[in-house]
Amino acid sequence: MGESRWPDERLIVAAQGGDVDSIAALVAGSHPHIQRFAHSLCATPEDAEDAAQEALIILYRKIGMLRASGALASWMFRIVRNECLRRARAGLPGRVLVQDTIAAASAEDEVLRRLEAGRVAAAVADLPADQRSVLIMRDIQGYSGRMVADALGLSTAAMKSRLHRARATVQHALQATPDEAAGGNDER
Repeated sequence: MGESRWPDERLIVAAQGGDVDSIAALVAGSHPHIQRFAHSLCATPEDAEDAAQEALIILYRKIGMLRASGALASWMFRIVRNECLRRARAGLPGRVLVQDTIAAASAEDEVLRRLEAGRVAAAVADLPADQRSVLIMRDIQGYSGRMVADALGLSTAAMKSRLHRARATVQHALQATPDEAAGGNDER
């Protein structure tokens, strides 16, 4: 289960201090987690790969700006989330999402999938930071409740409470119709 653990604090501290070998090891050790998160949040595999690469570049360039070594996962998740949202909003109009040989129904399915992924990303992004961190680490990354509580400095009960509130908020947001989510303009 070596892949399920983020790099240890000693490596992060050394990387923050500018040790080149530690920075390289930190980037390599963080890559699977960042990539998995990007694939779970971004609308397309291409966007996920690009978001993961962007996050790794930021990690490489700005590790010295990380204030608390225990906050690496939350910091990286936030960077990936923001990059996925940026890409979803931009829509990248010049890029071909489906090949010419794919039927129109497949293109429609892709559009619906992207819209739903955008709704999920927006619902998660709208969560308060404390709830968002717990939800991402527990449900998206798959960390145990104990690991999440320890990483965020919470009791298990507090972690469970935040997770419950986050799940309920996201579920409510996803059950709302697009008009309700946008403020409910029913005048036609």
